[in-house]
Amino acid sequence: MASKSARMAQTSDLTLASDASLVVAIARWRQGALAEAYRRHAGAVYALARRLLVDHTLAEEVVQEVFLRIWDAPEKFDPERGSLRSYLLAQCHGRSVDLIRSEQSRRDRELKEHRQQAESGYDIEHEVWDLAVADHIREAIADLPVEERRAIELAYLGGHTYREVALLLDQPEGTVKSRIRAGLRRMRRVLADAGVGGVS
Repeated sequence: MASKSARMAQTSDLTLASDASLVVAIARWRQGALAEAYRRHAGAVYALARRLLVDHTLAEEVVQEVFLRIWDAPEKFDPERGSLRSYLLAQCHGRSVDLIRSEQSRRDRELKEHRQQAESGYDIEHEVWDLAVADHIREAIADLPVEERRAIELAYLGGHTYREVALLLDQPEGTVKSRIRAGLRRMRRVLADAGVGGVS
């Protein structure tokens, strides 16, 4: 009976604990602390994943990965750099963007294969040129400052509006628009220097 009371007291303590204290408890392998962190923040993490990925199943998988990461490596959370919710949302965003890129790459490969099958007489010089252009665009995006890159990825790879990108990045819409415009200008210069047509 005493052990049951002790467990109830521990659970009660966790519901009153700060997020930072929960992470300390997670580092001590207290599953109840992870459950409490999940209770507090899983809804927000899922909402972001669903908004980014649309697919319900993929969004749930991302939520599981995010909380598994905090369980496996709680030391990566630094309370001085922000709240636990911000940290979990950042992890969610990063993993979701990875999945979006992966899905886009898969679609690009399929499109390329279909095009090759449909156009068996396709000029090899044109194909080499297309691949070179794609490589230059990937490099131009990778070289952008992180704020501009994230905004462009969400707008162009993720298919989000300026307003949605602003919500996802927790930034004013005007700032997001400025970063996207600045990033596209940088990309145009880089592509022009490489002898490739600019981006729209």
